Amino acid sequence: MFNVEFLKFGIVGLSGVGIDFFVTWLFKEKIGINKYIANAAGFSLAVINNFLLNRYWTFEANNEAITNQFFKFLIIAVAGLAINSLLLFLIVKFTKINFYITKLLVIGIVFFWNFYLNYFFTFH
Repeated sequence: MFNVEFLKFGIVGLSGVGIDFFVTWLFKEKIGINKYIANAAGFSLAVINNFLLNRYWTFEANNEAITNQFFKFLIIAVAGLAINSLLLFLIVKFTKINFYITKLLVIGIVFFWNFYLNYFFTFH
């Protein structure tokens, strides 16, 4: 059911946000990597987590080859990363909003992009 899948996708997304924020923080604050590279690393690890959880739990869509589904998921995720990075850059550059608050806002925006495209393209 669409509403249950939306809720599950959101729960999976929250786990991805945790991974994303932790890796971004670790790379940026503790290791000293550029904040945009740290952001991409956090995002990438979250994508792998989210793909596996969405494939097997949210959509229970394991009837297609995992490589085909992952490729579709990855295309959507990379486009989402581009949207994420662009919005993050623009908002941080032109406002005084904290980087992590901005990142959370941007993740919320990209969530809708990811859900609808994955719902219609990747898993159905």
